[in-house]
Amino acid sequence: MDQDGQAAEDRRPSPLKEAVRAARIEAAERSAVIVELRDAEAARLEILNEALDPVFSDIPAEHADLFDRGLSQGSVPRLWIDMVAHVAMGRDKRTYRLLHDTAYGRRVLAESTETGPIVEAVTRYVARRLIAREQALVSPAEVVQPKPEMPPPQPSRGETVLSFILGIVVGAIGLFVLGVYLTR
Repeated sequence: MDQDGQAAEDRRPSPLKEAVRAARIEAAERSAVIVELRDAEAARLEILNEALDPVFSDIPAEHADLFDRGLSQGSVPRLWIDMVAHVAMGRDKRTYRLLHDTAYGRRVLAESTETGPIVEAVTRYVARRLIAREQALVSPAEVVQPKPEMPPPQPSRGETVLSFILGIVVGAIGLFVLGVYLTR
């Protein structure tokens, strides 16, 4: 019986192994929750994508290439409107955020927990982009031709010779002063 008790005690894992096992179970549960949250975000963005179908079906054919709507799956799911605007979920995973990437950073154009206000904000954004494109096509940008740079004036031969002679004189004086200083 003594041997059976000691054998059972030897088979029992150490406290560290038990703690590592418990930590692994907790990590697996957390990652499952994270995956579920990401799936919930993607599902909410898919609902918004379907709500935007009428807006994008009204875009004229000549401007259809301006918008590239699509749902991207990644660590942060996003519903892309075009190359610089997308809808992502807020930190609370319930708030839609219409974001616009600019040269100066990311701007929040709209934020709501419901699809209606976001659909309206996307509609306004699409309308602004269409007007901006039409204006760009109507009035071609003025081509600014750079003025040819004037080369810097070349020094005359007299100036070059004078600079050379002045350099020799200054060098000679410097050597003379150095010689006087070292002989003292």
